[in-house]
Order: sequence, then structure tokens, then C-alpha cells
Amino acid sequence: MKFLPEEIEAYSEAHTENETDLLRSLNRETYANVLNPRMLSGHIQGRFLSMLSRMVQPSRILEIGTYTGYSAICLCEGLKEDGKLVTIDINEELETFTRDYFKRAGLAEKIDYRIGDALKIIADLKDSFDMVFIDADKINYISYFKLCFDRIRPGGFIIADNVLWSGKVVDKELKKVDKDTQALLDFNKMIQDDYRVSNLLLPVRDGLMIIQKI
Repeated sequence: MKFLPEEIEAYSEAHTENETDLLRSLNRETYANVLNPRMLSGHIQGRFLSMLSRMVQPSRILEIGTYTGYSAICLCEGLKEDGKLVTIDINEELETFTRDYFKRAGLAEKIDYRIGDALKIIADLKDSFDMVFIDADKINYISYFKLCFDRIRPGGFIIADNVLWSGKVVDKELKKVDKDTQALLDFNKMIQDDYRVSNLLLPVRDGLMIIQKI
């Protein structure tokens, strides 16, 4: 579902800081060569993640769901000089492609890229984080949040992508609510009811839930 008229979306992109040549190349190659290219953050969302990271100036970022690395590169734009981003993905087939872009971006030393089950990897992490970006399987959003919450410093942020799920979270015409949609409905309600956080659901792209730990 498109949440904005195409003209408004195009105008917004035209009045947003441009992608770098590297990000434009990554965007183009992902759409040309990788399955499900809509999973890529893209121009507007990428610039939003970059700006939020630059505002927070995090030392440690955790990303759950790397895909081809676009969002990781954007998030790294706000990292402190000695900062580190840990990113986790289950798809080993994209590893070579993604590592190459991390290297081309000059971020190979700043990005700790791990392949495997995020639930197991997160459980073993010792670091605390200033930011977490959740953009992986929707069924486990609540589990990811619960695992990350104690690892986020007070005042830190968790950002969850796809929380509008192409409008399915408000679609009254659905004859049956699928598992992913129900998982996001449950996640969104849990966040809204959680007294430990301040939250804002932004209708940017497919919906971004911005959560600050109080």
C-alpha cells in the first residue's frame, strides 16, 4: 500500500538530502539482482535513519535484519568515532554481496556483521546499546524487543520497521488476519501499553515505531 500520493512522495524525495553514490549503487544493484528488493530501506527511510543516528550520536547500535546493508550504512553515519554497529541476518547467501558494500563504504571495521539466528546471537551479546533497529521476521518482533530492552541504555532508542504492514493492521476487509499481521498488531499494542517507554508511530514508508526507553 502507498500511504502518500505519488506526487507527494516524489516531492518529498526531491526535497530530501540525496543518497550518496554508494547508496544509490546499492539501491540499484539490490533491485536488479536480489529477491524481495522492497525490503531495502531506500532513500527517504535511509535519510531518516541517518538523521536520527546523527542526532543521537550513538556509540553502539544493534540492527536485527541486515538484508543488503543499506540501513546499516545509513545508521553508521551518526556513529561516534570509536563506535560499532552489530548487524545480524539469517541469510548467508547475501553475505559476500553485503560485506563488499560495507568494505566499499569504509565501514568494515565499524560493522560487526553476523550470520545466524538473531534470538540466539542477541542472548549472547554483552554490550549495551544506544540504538536498536528491528527489521526482521515479524513473528519475533516482541521477542526481539524483550531481548533488547535491558541492553538499551535509559534514553536510548528502539526503531521497529514495517509496523503498518502495507496497511493490513487497519484493514477491516481482511477475512482472516495472517500471522505476521497479528504479530504486528500485538507488538504495536504492547508498545503503546508499556509504561517504560515513550513511543511514536510514524507513517514513513511502511511504518516506523520510534521507541525511547524512559
